[in-house]
Amino acid sequence: MTRHEAPPIATTWSLVTAHTADRGSFCAALGEYGIREVPALSGYPGGFEALRDWESLAPDLRAYDPREAAPVRGARLLAPVRYPRTVLCSGANYRDHLAEMTGDGATRVRPFFFLKPPTTTVIGPGDPIVIPADESQKVDWEAELAVVIGRAGRDIPTDRAAAHIAGYTIVNDVSARGPHHRQDAFAEPFTWDWLASKGQDTFCPTGPGVTPAWLVPDPHDLPIRLTVNGHEEQVSNTGEMIQGVAELVAAASTLITLQPGDILATGTPAGVGLPRDRFLHPGDTVEITIGHLGRLRNPVTAREAVPGAAREAGPGAAPETAPRNRP
Repeated sequence: MTRHEAPPIATTWSLVTAHTADRGSFCAALGEYGIREVPALSGYPGGFEALRDWESLAPDLRAYDPREAAPVRGARLLAPVRYPRTVLCSGANYRDHLAEMTGDGATRVRPFFFLKPPTTTVIGPGDPIVIPADESQKVDWEAELAVVIGRAGRDIPTDRAAAHIAGYTIVNDVSARGPHHRQDAFAEPFTWDWLASKGQDTFCPTGPGVTPAWLVPDPHDLPIRLTVNGHEEQVSNTGEMIQGVAELVAAASTLITLQPGDILATGTPAGVGLPRDRFLHPGDTVEITIGHLGRLRNPVTAREAVPGAAREAGPGAAPETAPRNRP
């Protein structure tokens, strides 16, 4: 390269799990050129399997240019990681969100986390968010930047956290506000029902892919936008985070061993429905964009009760209301 030549520009892409009728599920890349083959990931059925080998695959993937790869025709995108061992979510981690919920955005909250069941909450682009027909559930949206782990670790120092991050994706931390604060709690320690609020089937849309960390120079400077039926509800920036990405990874690793493929959602900014008493309804469409990480779009449908389904299904059978994002 001469001194007059511009340095090469990295082409942004994300690792996706794609599916076609003839191939089943496989790894591919998604970017401005559409869905493309990734020769280095040939033989991997999806993002989760590739992430388990991330440390050995990363050097080849750094040199990958989707412009030089063959296009993939007729593929459907699944959740990029099917399925993480752990889905961790960070609570109260945006200054503007704290301000809308409490009136004080200056509070520095120590990191705290809750879990979502990974195999039943995680859905992909285009999959329906299935909400209870009971409007008292008050189902809300939460656009979130999520870290995807690429190297296992426990008690990770903050200054080494970056080495454990494979990349970033988008998560919608769908939340039922109605049952979160239990009115029938018999004692204060039992007031909050995190599972009923956060862990219902389909309550963790993810995707469209995992953008490698080297293509996200600053995860703390990404615009966030969530719309419901095209109407802007959340407009913010990851710069509003109280605890940064490295701090959250380090804090989470003091509680559990982080493993490749784990997803850590970093909190949501202002604009959730609760303060304005606005919630999701069947027929709505939720769309999230975060910087150059892509677009996560999901329709909302009503959960239909199937009389006797649980009794007739038998032990170990999937209920009729289970996520239908599996091919």
